[in-house]
Amino acid sequence: MQRCAATSVRRIKATTTRNRLHTRTSEAIIQSVVPKFTQGARRIPDHSFELQFTFDYTKNQNKSLGSGMRVHPHSSASMYKRTPSKDYTNSVELEDGSELLQDDIDNFQESTDPSPRHSLPHVLVASLVSFLFGYHLGVVNEPLESISHDLGFSGDSLAEGLVVSTCLGGAFIGSLFSGWIADGFGRRRAFQLCALPMIIGASCSATTNTLTGMLIGRFIVGIGLGIGPPVASLYITEVSPPAVRGTYGSFIQISTCLGLMGALLIGIPVKSITGWWRICFWLSTIPSTILALAMIFCAESPHWLYKRGRNAEAEVEFQKLLGAANVRSAMAELLKSDRGDENDTVGISELFYGRYFRVVFIGSTLFALQQLSGINAVFYFSSTVFRSAGVSSNLANAFVGIVNLLGSIIALLLMDKLGRKVLLLWSFFGMAMSTVLQVIAAGLFASTSGALYLSVSGMLMFVFSFAIGAGPVPGLLLSEIFPNRIRAKAMAFCMSVHWVFNFMVGLLFLRLLELMGAQLLYSMLGTFCLVGVAFVKRNVMETKGKTLQEIEIALLPQEYSEI
Repeated sequence: MQRCAATSVRRIKATTTRNRLHTRTSEAIIQSVVPKFTQGARRIPDHSFELQFTFDYTKNQNKSLGSGMRVHPHSSASMYKRTPSKDYTNSVELEDGSELLQDDIDNFQESTDPSPRHSLPHVLVASLVSFLFGYHLGVVNEPLESISHDLGFSGDSLAEGLVVSTCLGGAFIGSLFSGWIADGFGRRRAFQLCALPMIIGASCSATTNTLTGMLIGRFIVGIGLGIGPPVASLYITEVSPPAVRGTYGSFIQISTCLGLMGALLIGIPVKSITGWWRICFWLSTIPSTILALAMIFCAESPHWLYKRGRNAEAEVEFQKLLGAANVRSAMAELLKSDRGDENDTVGISELFYGRYFRVVFIGSTLFALQQLSGINAVFYFSSTVFRSAGVSSNLANAFVGIVNLLGSIIALLLMDKLGRKVLLLWSFFGMAMSTVLQVIAAGLFASTSGALYLSVSGMLMFVFSFAIGAGPVPGLLLSEIFPNRIRAKAMAFCMSVHWVFNFMVGLLFLRLLELMGAQLLYSMLGTFCLVGVAFVKRNVMETKGKTLQEIEIALLPQEYSEI
C-alpha cells in the first residue's frame, strides 16, 4: 500500500511538473507568436491595448486544430487584449498544433508585404505634375530670344527677366493655397485644379501678341505649378507602401529632370522655324489634359478620407492601392494617427507654436538650406561657365541635364536601401566639396585652361551631389514627417519658404557675384552646405521602411504617452 501510495504521489508530482512546464511553454509561445498575428496597438479608454488579429479563425478551423490552438472569434476578427494579468492562458490553448500555426504565420507574413504594382500606376500619373513643373521652368530658356523679337521687347533685359520670373511669383501664390485646396477638395481634385491653370496659362502664352499677355499666361501657369508639387509629394507619400515609398518619391525628381530635358529638346528648332515657341507652349497642354483626365480613374488618398471620417471609402481605396490582403493591416495602422475632429481646422499659428513647431521648423529649414546651397544659381550660371570653356550653351544644358538625371536615378535606387538621412548628409557634403573646387578654380589657376576644367568639373559634381539627396529628399521627407492632421498645410508653408528663397537666390546671385567675386561667393555657398550637413545630422530622423503612423508617433511622443 505504501509503495502504491508513493508511486501515485510521484505520478501526481510528475503530472504537475509537466503541466507547469506546458503552461510556461505555452505562455512563451503565445508571447512570441501573438505579435505576429497583430496589426499593432491603439489606445482604448481602460488604458489597456487592443490588438487585432489580421485574419479570422472560424469554428471549422478550431475543429481542425483539435486539441491544438483554439482562438475564439470576436465579431469579424479575433481580439487579444494585453493586460497586466495573464488571462490569455484561458482563452488560448496551444499544444500539438504548432506546425499548423507556423504555416498560418508564414501565410500571414506573406500577406503583409504589399505589392508595389498596385500603387505604381497612381504614382506615375501623379508624377506628371513634376514633369510639367520641369517643362514650364525650362520652356522659355531656348525660345526667349525669339519670344522677345516676336512680341517687341528684344533687348529689354528687364522684360526678359519678367518672362522667366513671373512664373515663380505665381508659384509662390499657388503654394500658399495648395494645403487648403488639398485638404478641402481632396488630393485627386487638387491635381485637376492645378492642371486647369496650366492649360489656361499655356494657351494664353501660345496665342498672345503682347508682352502683357505673355506675363499673364506665365503667372497663371505659375499658380498651377505652386499647387501641384506639394500635392504630388503628399499623394505619393500617402498611397505608396512603406517599403518603396522612397523609391516612388524619387519619381518626382526624375520627372522634373525629364521635363527640363523635354523642354530643351522641343526648343531646339526654335531658331530655324518661325513661331515655334508657340508650339512649345501648346505641347505643354497635352500632359496637363492627361493629368486631369487620368486622375478620374486614380485612387483618392486613404489618409485624406480617414481624416474626413470616411473610413469605409478609405478601405476601398486601400484595396486598390495595396491589394485586398493588406486592407485590414493598413487600416489598423491608420487608426493610430491623429485624425482630429471632423470639422477641425488647422490655423497657421498651430504650425509655429506647440507640438508641431519642431517638424515644421525642420521642414522649412531643409527647403531654405536646399536653396541657399545655390543650386538654382548654378543652373542659371552654368551656360556662362561652359561657354568660357568653349562649350556651346545647348551642349552645356545637355551635360547638366544628363548629370542631374543620372543622380536622380541613383537616388531612386538608394532611397530605400541607404535611407533619406544618409543621402542628405552625403549630398550636402558633396556640394560643399564641389564649392571647394570652384573656389580653387577662381583663385589659384585663374584665367588658365586648368581653372576652366576644374570649374566645369566642380559644377557637374555639384549638380550630381544635389540630385542624389538635397533635390529629391526634402519633398519626400517632409510629407513623411508631418502628421496627417497638418500634412497638407505644413507642406504648403514649407513650399512657400522654398519659393521665397528660390526667388531671392535667383535675384541676388549675379549681383553678389559682382560685389564679392566668385571665390568669396562660392565660399559662402559651401558654408551653407556644411550647415546643412550639421543640421541634418542633428535634427533629421531616418524614415526608411517606417509607416507614416510610426513616424508620427516617434516625432510627437507626447500625444501617445498620456495614459
